[in-house]
Amino acid sequence: MADDKTAPSLSTSGNEDFAALLAAHETENTLPQVGQKISGKIISISGEDVFLDLGLKEDGLMELKDILGVDGKPTASPGESVEAWVVAVSPQGIRLSRSMYGSGLAALEQARDNALPVEGKVRSVCKGGYQVDVLGKSAFCPASQLGAMGEDPQSQVGRSLLFLVTRLENHGRNIVVSHRALEERERRENLGKLLETLAVGDVVKGKISRLAPFGAFMELAPGVEGMVHLSELGWSHIESADEAVSVGDMLRAVVLGISQTDKGQVRISLSRKKALGDPWAELGAKLKAGEIVSGKVRRLAPFGAFVEILPGIEGLIHISEMSWNRRISKPEDVLAPGDSVEVKIKEIDQPKRRISLSLRDAEGDPWADAPERFKPGMVVQGNLMERNQYGLFIELAPGITGLMPLGIIKKSKNGSELLKSPLGCLLTVIVENVDSSSRRISLIPEGTDIAENSEDQDWRQYKLNAGPSPAQSLGIMAQALQRALQKNK
Repeated sequence: MADDKTAPSLSTSGNEDFAALLAAHETENTLPQVGQKISGKIISISGEDVFLDLGLKEDGLMELKDILGVDGKPTASPGESVEAWVVAVSPQGIRLSRSMYGSGLAALEQARDNALPVEGKVRSVCKGGYQVDVLGKSAFCPASQLGAMGEDPQSQVGRSLLFLVTRLENHGRNIVVSHRALEERERRENLGKLLETLAVGDVVKGKISRLAPFGAFMELAPGVEGMVHLSELGWSHIESADEAVSVGDMLRAVVLGISQTDKGQVRISLSRKKALGDPWAELGAKLKAGEIVSGKVRRLAPFGAFVEILPGIEGLIHISEMSWNRRISKPEDVLAPGDSVEVKIKEIDQPKRRISLSLRDAEGDPWADAPERFKPGMVVQGNLMERNQYGLFIELAPGITGLMPLGIIKKSKNGSELLKSPLGCLLTVIVENVDSSSRRISLIPEGTDIAENSEDQDWRQYKLNAGPSPAQSLGIMAQALQRALQKNK
């Protein structure tokens, strides 16, 4: 019976001991390791100490100087979270620091062994790099490891940065540090955290960090960039990234893809235009055929010019729609990329994403009031624009050119002089006929009897089209002969 009574107490004691050991083991395993970067929330600030809640049984302790800004004031307050590296773990607590503190060889060895950053100040430029003061010692930082390639080396002197100790030899007489290695380590950590939640199709926010000939880079997390190709910066056609964005711009973008190169580099491709939304979707509420709108010439083609009339919305001015008053052989004779123009919308084909524009219609059709401006018998002046086998082409107004037929010129008293007139000279003529539907105006020389000329033309037209009988032809010829005789009297 005695054994039966003692068995339960032994069993209970064993369970309690096992539970205590298990709890102690779990607590030990959950404690952070020296060199690990963790986040904690500030509980309080007391004197020169900052106490942090790390979500563990043990609180964290940090020196006040680690959270002081350049103005000497704390950059964080109780309730706010900060990140720091674990520099020591003991029963008294977990000591944290933004960088390795202390001085001397032992502190440098601890920083090297635990990959802890140390604060250093660039003292001078030397061959191949810089001399840096770290924890009371002089160290060398190669130029490629300062992260400031392409900048004036002297501009780095005096800067205070965090470094990793990459080499420590000869009892501290040969110390090499790297700022770039620390940046790369943090970049990998941030990339890992980002990739845990990032997926294709996600909308992300970031800052434009740099521009390149092929696009722009957007910083998604400290040191982690995604690339927005030129074609994805917006719906408008652009030749360079600075036409769409500037360094420092905060933008939204859609993740197009996440891939890894053969060298293990992760590439994140982004699209800004997908985040902006398709401008063609609501086009019907913004533009209508027949409207005159302003736009900017984006690019030229052999057949016309593309004009952006709304962000991401381009229309085409065909070469035939560029001018009323002259024939255009190539668009660059009239327009250049970057020109601001007013155009008339002729047609919108939303399913095909095509808009037909007219430059000349926006200026107004010069033939619309031609019958009122140029009436038969009116004496007008115009510039001689062309001479060919049909006669003389004379510009009466911008976009309105009339023809003086060669046959009429030869019959006129001063016909030989007219045919010798230089191009561009001003001629006085008489309007004979206006056909606005065909965009034609016939002209006769000054001093010509329009009625007489019309009778001659009527006779020729009648003979050509009416097909009169021989008797009728004889009568008409007699009348013509009689008029000729009267002229010679």
